[in-house]
Amino acid sequence: MAQGHSPTGTGGARRFDGDGPRPTSRDVARVAGVSQATVSLVLGDKWRGRVSEKTARTVRVAAREIGYRPNLAARSLRLGRTRTALLVVPALTNEFFAHVYTGAASVAADHGFGVVVYPSPDVAAPAKDPFASASAALDGIIASSMATRSLSRLRGAALPLVMIDSDPADRGAAAYVNLDIADGMRQIADHLLRLGHRRFLHVASAVESWTFDVRARSLGGALDAVPGTTLRTVRSLLDVHSAREAALAALAGPGPAPTAIVCDGDALAAGACKAVRRLGLRVPEHVSVTGFDDLALASALEPELTTVNLPAERVGERAMSALLAVLDGRAPATDDLPVRLVARSSTAPPHRS
Repeated sequence: MAQGHSPTGTGGARRFDGDGPRPTSRDVARVAGVSQATVSLVLGDKWRGRVSEKTARTVRVAAREIGYRPNLAARSLRLGRTRTALLVVPALTNEFFAHVYTGAASVAADHGFGVVVYPSPDVAAPAKDPFASASAALDGIIASSMATRSLSRLRGAALPLVMIDSDPADRGAAAYVNLDIADGMRQIADHLLRLGHRRFLHVASAVESWTFDVRARSLGGALDAVPGTTLRTVRSLLDVHSAREAALAALAGPGPAPTAIVCDGDALAAGACKAVRRLGLRVPEHVSVTGFDDLALASALEPELTTVNLPAERVGERAMSALLAVLDGRAPATDDLPVRLVARSSTAPPHRS
């Protein structure tokens, strides 16, 4: 079989299951039609510049077909690695970070790594080292900007750190994986301005984080560029009840009522919708409401929520790939991941009364 020929559909590949012999790298090489050295390069993630992308893909397909699993214990001893990454997030009850984990774990599994999740809901307190020694148990850390202050003890382990949704100007990490949050908020503002809205209420997160600072700056900048717009900001904890109370106080307050409510997250938007209904008004007939994240909640609301879709799983994939690149001495990708507006029925032209 020629090198690079795909084993799929050859009929020669058989899966090693049950009580049969454990497949070896020699078996992978035979099915893929390559040398054992090539298999070692690909499955050891050292193939770039030595093996073509097509051949690397063929080897990985062959390994999956026959059920090959590398001896991670032997490899770890040989490489001096534990092949384990730590993912530090505020809480796995947050759907966004659950998807981040899914993406990171998928890439990790393709490279013989595991991912340990460390939820740190108390973002203001230092996270305790979850191991006797993080440096002995881990190869690196992936962390959200919302858990930045909880990393002080773990950073003492001098492990490579990849930050998610964080300020690259901090330069405290080996790599940064960011979404184009500013563009997402600009898309929201442009959408509402085109509908004719000029009076805005921003239900902003009360949690101090770079990502929420970016949202506020981007929204303010987009609205400042259009004459005749007004913007009022209220802050809320990241839950439905707090957002309802914050929006209710703002809507019932003195002065002209906003025609559009821009929220830093979908849960905040759900609270804003409840506040509108509490006042006997309707979304979007009287007030348009937007969210940010595009969680399952966005399409469960009635009316369905206009929001910004954040590719959370892709964030996890990029973060794990960045950590692997740092460990291998390669430069990780630095471009921001794009986001997109999802216009649904919670937004409409402003009510004329």
